[in-house]
Amino acid sequence: MSALFEHSPWVEERAALRSSSGDRHADLMAVVHDATPEEQLALIRAHPELAGKAAVDGSLTEASAAEQASARLDRLTQEEFARFQALNAAYREKFGFPFIICVRRTDKADILAAMESRLANDRDTEVTAALDEIGEIVQLRLKDME
Repeated sequence: MSALFEHSPWVEERAALRSSSGDRHADLMAVVHDATPEEQLALIRAHPELAGKAAVDGSLTEASAAEQASARLDRLTQEEFARFQALNAAYREKFGFPFIICVRRTDKADILAAMESRLANDRDTEVTAALDEIGEIVQLRLKDME
């Protein structure tokens, strides 16, 4: 099985046990949406922070490292890095999970702006946003496999 979902092989495993609709992305996301709230939260928490500890210590998955590099998050100034760290901390403190965005469809300025604006949301809105963004990430990873 591929690593479409960060450290969460259960999604692909469950999808493989279901009848296929012919749309792999839709089948995978149906598993995510049918998962318990606890499983969804675990899936969200399996994702690394943007420009966070895993990026610094080199423990990002290969896919995450490439995706963060595509948004130039591997080339931050000290100011930018400090801003990401502060926003990551504020976001995690408020919601209890990392900020997730499909970095391949944006850039660092827009990521920072999204982090700031999404801090105003409630937790349910952010859980939904995180799952939607995971869906976008998986869609691009599936395209990479074609």
